[in-house]
Amino acid sequence: MLPQNKFQNLPKIGITQGDINGIGYEVILKVLSDSRMMESFVPIIYGQSRVFSYYKKNFGFDDLTYNVIRDASQAQPKRINIINHTDEELKIEPGMSTLVAGKASVAALKMAVVDLRSGAIDAMVNAPVNKANMQSENFRFHGQSEYVSSFYPNDDELPVMVCGNLRIALATNHIPLKEVSGVLTRDLLIRKINILNKTLLNDFNIIAPRIAVLSLNPHAGDNGLVGTEEAEVIKPSLDVTKSHGTLVFGPFSAYGFFGTGAWRKYDAVLAMYHDQGSVPFKVLACDGGVSFTAGLPVVRTAPTHGTGYDIANRNAADPDSFRHAIFLALDILKNRRRD
Repeated sequence: MLPQNKFQNLPKIGITQGDINGIGYEVILKVLSDSRMMESFVPIIYGQSRVFSYYKKNFGFDDLTYNVIRDASQAQPKRINIINHTDEELKIEPGMSTLVAGKASVAALKMAVVDLRSGAIDAMVNAPVNKANMQSENFRFHGQSEYVSSFYPNDDELPVMVCGNLRIALATNHIPLKEVSGVLTRDLLIRKINILNKTLLNDFNIIAPRIAVLSLNPHAGDNGLVGTEEAEVIKPSLDVTKSHGTLVFGPFSAYGFFGTGAWRKYDAVLAMYHDQGSVPFKVLACDGGVSFTAGLPVVRTAPTHGTGYDIANRNAADPDSFRHAIFLALDILKNRRRD
């Protein structure tokens, strides 16, 4: 057993409930039911204790206790702590997308972000949400990462998907495919490469990281036959970052790069658009992936799976991705504090 003063220094990890009709509470319960997790951090769930109790009973965690607290300063070590975003009774409809669930997702997220920005919690881990049912006049964001990033307009965020030594970052994220070419500029790519290099150095503690950059067009443009972005935008961006000492390589044609396993030679990969990076990541990482928002002064992670409506309330959800999201947040905190 660790001494009590050791527990007092544990980081506080804020956990947002996500969509109450999905698998969020299931994976949270499965991860936090392992008492060994409490030796590494103090969990604070931003959600609803009645919803927690509902799923706790459904999944047979009757002996799992928790504290309802008013704010993060009251969180107790070695216990599950819950901050209610509302005292109203929420209608739980497992497997269904509802406005009630969307509103609850937003409320919990907003409350946690306030504490994250103030330093009341040390990092935030988001359970999965439904981006569609969250939308309202007061919330117009493509996702939780974009909402967090909106508070840091002077910092350039970069989505990074992580599974072990596989790290894939996205130069562009939630935009239509037809707009990608117009958004990709030399300035943007130089910024994204620099952010990726910095996060590999500081957040992942990798010395002299090697970064692979993917092409936009098939066959890396085929010398201009199927596109000019490689010659006009991507290669010049690589030349600039190389001149500053960054170990960056490419552009590589995506299908050959992943098909031959070339990604194993690099510490990270920069994809040009969402599906170019997300599809191979989901294939290679299976259910253990983590989403990390790099480039921000705060630490935010999440599992890469969705709400899992199709398996909600069936005790079928794999908690590995959520567990890894917590561990990655802890590792990043440790590496940042090392400096």
